[in-house]
Amino acid sequence: MTFSRPLASALALGLAAGIAAPAAAQTLNVAWSQDATGLDPHTQTAFASIRLLELLYEPLVRLGPNLEIQPAVAESWEFSEDATTLTFNLDPDATFHDGSPVTAADVKASFERILDEATGASARANYTSITAIETPDDQTVVFQLDGPNVPILNGMASINAAIVPASAIEAGTVGTEVMGSGPFTLDARTPNANASLTAFDGWHGGDIAYDGIEVSVLPDETAILASLRAGQADFALLSDPLVATLVPREDSLQLNTAPTLSYHVLQLNASRDPMGELAVRQAISCALDRQDILDAALLGEGEVTGPLTSPAYRNDPSTLFCYEQDQDRARELLAEAGYEDGFSATIMAANGEPPTAAAEAQLIQSQLAEVGIDLTIEMQEMNVYIDSWLAGDFDMAVALNGGRADPYTMYNRYWTEDGNLQGVANYIDDTLDNLMQEGRVETDEAVRKEIFAEFERHLAEMAPWVWLYTGYTYTAQREGVDGFEATPTGSLFGLVDVTLSE
Repeated sequence: MTFSRPLASALALGLAAGIAAPAAAQTLNVAWSQDATGLDPHTQTAFASIRLLELLYEPLVRLGPNLEIQPAVAESWEFSEDATTLTFNLDPDATFHDGSPVTAADVKASFERILDEATGASARANYTSITAIETPDDQTVVFQLDGPNVPILNGMASINAAIVPASAIEAGTVGTEVMGSGPFTLDARTPNANASLTAFDGWHGGDIAYDGIEVSVLPDETAILASLRAGQADFALLSDPLVATLVPREDSLQLNTAPTLSYHVLQLNASRDPMGELAVRQAISCALDRQDILDAALLGEGEVTGPLTSPAYRNDPSTLFCYEQDQDRARELLAEAGYEDGFSATIMAANGEPPTAAAEAQLIQSQLAEVGIDLTIEMQEMNVYIDSWLAGDFDMAVALNGGRADPYTMYNRYWTEDGNLQGVANYIDDTLDNLMQEGRVETDEAVRKEIFAEFERHLAEMAPWVWLYTGYTYTAQREGVDGFEATPTGSLFGLVDVTLSE
């Protein structure tokens, strides 16, 4: 069933006295608040796009619930002893939705497309160490690297590294037609309204216990909760903590939560005055009360964090530069930079994702006003925001950025000289670049942790961005929907394990 009713009707249904059971038909009705901004898995950065595309496409490997590497298109892989060669053996049963096998030629073509600067691939920087891609047979792919690079495997566990047919690349249809090897096919889609997905009978990952997914896009998350209450939705993705905290009060509903690797951050554009001044950026960092913003915007549903959010690498944020609010020091730093009377700037934020973005912008505006910084808030629709963000066209930006299990694959596209999102970061120095390169080639895990701890300390002190906190991923489901496991990546791939009661 798709949601074609107006928002008001959905809310009215949520107030109805009777609560229907999940539909007997083996269709999973899913609701979320933001639609994909595009269908090219190599170029999309929005969470809204990733969560749809990960059901349609597959990378070579994927991350499991505990951030472990799991098979996807590849059934096995192996590094050479010096970590300069990475060999994948493809699953011989993997096929695209048209029934054609996934071959080494498709893998090679996909990565060549990602590495082509003209593609604008969002994770290109994670793979620039690849010097050659060899295909000794249809089921074997060998990546030759320019030096040791263990974290590249983690970087390949991303839908931004999806394998697409070489024929689709040649035809130029990637992004306009969906031809993946994932667990579902895309049958129909009305942007910002709904989508119909059918379980792919030929999926090599195993049988799916229901026939397909009907997705409805309901921009108001209270309408999503109402649709769950009324039985129109069986499963929902929630982003607003205020709505999520209401779910446990419903006897027929279950809330799933997991700490997330993604992070809320205030991005400063150091290519624009006065953010190019170190003392100004540091003043902004000192002026903010991160915990206060977390408590007010996310109802305290999260944790103040430094740049590293992976459990294996995160450090105590209190050890980082100015993580305790110090507005006197902020004023001193502004005066040192010649802005004792403050300055004016614009801060942009996206409507709807995260739903806390407007509140975060307002709280930042209020706190910075106390040290003389006058901010004008500019709220933008998601597609406009993403275009501005990718172009680096902002003074400051409230952002929710994706995290990774490994610091190198998480940040090398921003904080290296050749990073493909350096134009978004708009800041780099030799220390950051050198530490990233050291972390890439180091294979001793204890040494890597020290390298990235130093990287985090330096990044927080230079304050090109002001890291705020991490939150939680929330999904909710009705009785009779079982098997989904929430993960730190926020992935909805776990829908393949769901079962529905009759």
